[in-house]
Amino acid sequence: MPTEDSSLPDVVEIARDLIRFDTTNWGGGKARGEREAAEYVGAYLEGLGLTPEYFEPIPRRTNVMARVPGRDRSRPALVVHGHLDVVPAIAEDWSVDPFAGEIRDGMLWGRGAVDMKNMDAMILTSIGEILRAGEQPERDIVLTFFADEENGGVEGSELVVRERAHWFDGAAEAISEVGGYSVAVGGRRAYLLQVGEKALLWIKLRARGRAAHGSSYHLDNAVTRLAEAVAALGRTEWPVELTATTAATVEGLAAILGVDSDDPDAVAAAAGPASRFLRSSLRTTTNPTGLTAGYKHNVIPDLAEALIDVRVLPGTEQKALADIQRIVGEDVVVELVHGDIGLEVPFAGGLVEAMVAALGRHDPDAPVIPYLLGGGTDNKALAGLGITGYGFAPLQLPPDLDFTGMFHGVDERVPTDALVFGKRVLTDLLRSY
Repeated sequence: MPTEDSSLPDVVEIARDLIRFDTTNWGGGKARGEREAAEYVGAYLEGLGLTPEYFEPIPRRTNVMARVPGRDRSRPALVVHGHLDVVPAIAEDWSVDPFAGEIRDGMLWGRGAVDMKNMDAMILTSIGEILRAGEQPERDIVLTFFADEENGGVEGSELVVRERAHWFDGAAEAISEVGGYSVAVGGRRAYLLQVGEKALLWIKLRARGRAAHGSSYHLDNAVTRLAEAVAALGRTEWPVELTATTAATVEGLAAILGVDSDDPDAVAAAAGPASRFLRSSLRTTTNPTGLTAGYKHNVIPDLAEALIDVRVLPGTEQKALADIQRIVGEDVVVELVHGDIGLEVPFAGGLVEAMVAALGRHDPDAPVIPYLLGGGTDNKALAGLGITGYGFAPLQLPPDLDFTGMFHGVDERVPTDALVFGKRVLTDLLRSY
């Protein structure tokens, strides 16, 4: 249950408490703290009179769900979901303890403040406000908090969907992270609503050579071969390719800026701190993230490997893999370690209209623009059940805050008043839709 601190808004207090659970996920089955965080969430839900269900298919990799009955149970249910794990934080690189949940300068600091314990707290407190007022949402709401999202959901949402599909009976739509936040464009505030996600391809490059003494005259060096491939791939400037969503993003931004939309990259670059997120949505990205080779300073190894995080537009996965093999050369093996689908859904329909209207009631005249997320969420797993997913974690942010740059970054933080705003908007949505 939340700690007692009456001076803090409940959404800030709970976000802080969640940050204080070190739920680091290193990937490959190495994680900590997810059970404790899930039990905290479950206790909060029980305090609202709900009955949480836990699913722990792998020891300590805990998922939790509760269904909130709606007034009209004939309507399709809405899934509102988050994840409880976070990526690692190297403490010495931070200005604060990444798991202390420190509040400073009007900001809540800590790993998960942006991704995504902020929204976890908004979900819990929005439902709390509705139920404590003796109200019901319009339809059933399925609250779900997953483990292992930061490893692609392999030991989280993928197993939940496979083995606890009944949790989502009657659900047609879902909302989760990485949308609904504000950006500054041409001196004006606008909101980005996420209606799609790029496909994920985690690949490993493997180069082989001949082992030898480190002092040798040696041209068959696996490390050299791999380094050349990594540099070539990491420096590739992939061309802009628009989808229906990204075309709408560019048109919406261009309209605010009062410019033509015939140079999409330049339009996206004018979106202030969010430009890197938006520019990544217009093209394939191939970012090297890990290197492994050798075991002694004076031994040339016969094997070198690199990890590459590849994100591609939906439907272009095979073409991208073929292009990558061409770039790195036939002497380097390209292995697909983990892949996941891309998503793209219409910026239309009742839920989209309700999300746009909820933002409009709390920030009138601010335009809402659809966009394609360069990363991924657990909406991909739910898509396997036919559930249409959106990103809507509403936050009104200062124009100079590099919010998107703090995803998996150092000194992750979120304004406390943005959390309060987000709770109000999300509560409004869950009451009315």
